Amino acid sequence: MSEEMKSQESDNDSDYDQSDHMDDDDDYCGYYDDPDDLDNDKPKKTDDPEYFEYELLQLEDVERFLNEEVEVLCSSQKIKPSLAKMLLHAHNWKKEFVIECHSKNPSKLLVDSKIIPKVKHQVAREDMYDLSCGHMFCGECWDYFCQVQIQQGTTLGIQCMANDCDVLVPEDFLYSVLGKPDLREKYSRFSFLEYVKSHPALRFCPGPNCPIVVKSKEINFKCGIEYHAPTDCDVIKKWLTKCADDSETANYISANTKDQCSKCKYDFCWMCLGDWKAHGSEYYECSRYKENPNIANESVHAQAREALKKYLFYFERWENHAKSLKLEEQTLHKITSRIQDKVMNSTGTWIDWQYLLDAANLLKKCRYTLQYTYPYAYYMEKCARKQLFEYQQAQLEAEVENLSWKVERAEITHRGDLENQMDIAEKRRLTLLKDFLDI
Repeated sequence: MSEEMKSQESDNDSDYDQSDHMDDDDDYCGYYDDPDDLDNDKPKKTDDPEYFEYELLQLEDVERFLNEEVEVLCSSQKIKPSLAKMLLHAHNWKKEFVIECHSKNPSKLLVDSKIIPKVKHQVAREDMYDLSCGHMFCGECWDYFCQVQIQQGTTLGIQCMANDCDVLVPEDFLYSVLGKPDLREKYSRFSFLEYVKSHPALRFCPGPNCPIVVKSKEINFKCGIEYHAPTDCDVIKKWLTKCADDSETANYISANTKDQCSKCKYDFCWMCLGDWKAHGSEYYECSRYKENPNIANESVHAQAREALKKYLFYFERWENHAKSLKLEEQTLHKITSRIQDKVMNSTGTWIDWQYLLDAANLLKKCRYTLQYTYPYAYYMEKCARKQLFEYQQAQLEAEVENLSWKVERAEITHRGDLENQMDIAEKRRLTLLKDFLDI
């Protein structure tokens, strides 16, 4: 091991003064005094609010798992596999619910699931084909209709050809009228993908062209959007919709109200663009939006301006952290490249410098969580819980920026100091998630 590494390791026990970064707010001054908090070792996986049990499945394993689900329903209710698949898909694979409803009133369940109609049309002819609704069409028409639907990407949602009839086409009926083998194979492949997407415990790996399916053992997957803790699914959908609707307004105002000098050495806060010296003890107080307490008594126009001001406050911070994540991705690549050079020059091994990569990855992780605290805060009602959330958010903000500063200067920062800051930042992040993440 190099002398440089030995020197860094000798400083692992150096103390870190947290008092410089604690808020003066008396309401929460003892919040982190619990002996189970910052002074402990790194948290175990079972203590992580984001941790859950899962297994990775190959496609044949997923097919086996889905077939087992179908078989349970078939055996219990004495129905065909094609009908069992339709019922499970229509009700998000809730076997117990489907079994209970089918046992009580099978006709109502089949009507609610769009498998049979409320009223059947009786027009029987030997050379015609019909679904449970009774609408008759020739085999050639059914074949052509199903071909068009499959080519357009519709599989499990194919409905009867009759106007205003929403009865679904069963799998076995479709196979009986579909003439082209290649389209049968395409239907089988697409319908399998739909079954996986509709199952609450299954998700395809988001990696490009990755065939692995993740199966959760404890919780159900929900919205399918990128991970967004601590913001819940309904809130993040509202936020993303609002950002899409108001993005032009936000971008215009942001572009025309900010001025900064690229030449002088003026120190400013990148969050609020205010004088850094003016922050004083109110360290990262600018991450907290100060609402007008009398806004309810103002005019409609004033309320509209206040609403826009509030949205821009949170949107700008959301965007700033998104931009920082891109910069930190570049920092990670630079660190990786420098480590490769060091290893090639026999200045330590990959294991010796792994802590630098760990620090860069943790910074991205903390920054990502911090970005998603802003939609959460935007929709929170003003109350004591929001004050606590904003306090923890400000603490995390401060430690993330401290970590960012050290990561950018990782090679000249003592290893012990950097690892200590990593530990503090991660525990701030986990504390916030434990208190506000709803699983």
